[in-house]
Amino acid sequence: MTMKKIWVNLIPWDEALARAAIDSGAEALLVAKGDSHKAKKIAGVKTVSEDGDIVLGKDAEVVEIKSKADEVKASGIPKDRIVILRMKDWTIIPLENLIAQRGNLVVEVTSGEEAKVMTEVLEKGVDGVLFNIRDKEQLCKGIKLVQGFSHQLSLVKAKIKGTKVLGLGDRACIDTCTMMRPGQGMLIGNTGGGFFLVHAEVVENPYVESRPFRVNAGSLHAYVLVPGGGTRYLSELRAGDEVLVVGHDGHTETAFIGRVKVEKRPMFLVTAEACGKDLSLVLQNAETITLTTPDGKAVPVTSLKKGDEVMAYLEEGGRHFGVKVEETIIER
Repeated sequence: MTMKKIWVNLIPWDEALARAAIDSGAEALLVAKGDSHKAKKIAGVKTVSEDGDIVLGKDAEVVEIKSKADEVKASGIPKDRIVILRMKDWTIIPLENLIAQRGNLVVEVTSGEEAKVMTEVLEKGVDGVLFNIRDKEQLCKGIKLVQGFSHQLSLVKAKIKGTKVLGLGDRACIDTCTMMRPGQGMLIGNTGGGFFLVHAEVVENPYVESRPFRVNAGSLHAYVLVPGGGTRYLSELRAGDEVLVVGHDGHTETAFIGRVKVEKRPMFLVTAEACGKDLSLVLQNAETITLTTPDGKAVPVTSLKKGDEVMAYLEEGGRHFGVKVEETIIER
């Protein structure tokens, strides 16, 4: 699930409110013409204005939804433009119609609870919310609520078929700006159709301290699932990129990468079967590298035996530049 855009209405300008919005994680501020420089003095946050980074009338359009005609007007705006919706009497039905027709929708809200509803309409919700709240405490609560929204994935149990010791290879550790918990990790796979839940390094042992911000993800060629349902090769990842943190129950969170460490290490092939489908992954050969059991425990890859169960995620179709496609693709 892609992280929702979080914008804040700063018309009229209020520096204290702007600082609170930025500190809470707002990515853009809606400001009056001529006020963009005030936001830039505080931080490098984007501004939405007639003279902002996102230009009203060019990059974004404001539409007040009071009737069916307004809905039709919003649906007709070029899809590469952001549509900022101000809902009046009717809210859910026009939103459902617009979400089904187009993306790039940001809806103005006046509370965190209202934001929650907007981001859940038709399951996927709008692409972002524009908070119009003048109370700092309520604004911060609303932003945190949106940041906590997640998508649920349906994980399955996979039975280990075998393991094989390989030689040296380049493996990637993904270090995030997030403290992961027991039962959490990332979905990594040799192919775009099957992913293992590789557990985060949250388990302490006598030889190595835990690194709860890290997933030792595997060989550079592997795919990792990212927000929005896409994938990236481990070799492509850089600081600032988004990745998906996934729990053994399928609960997901978005995390930002702080660093990717690539080093030569002895490698290890794991193969498994889930729902009649084969999946595999090449990982570093070490006791600290772990997959995830159905009850959320970390199991070292070096101790895996045929028939052991670990958590996995399956998808139909293949991948083209990280995007899921319905075509015949054979990956072995």
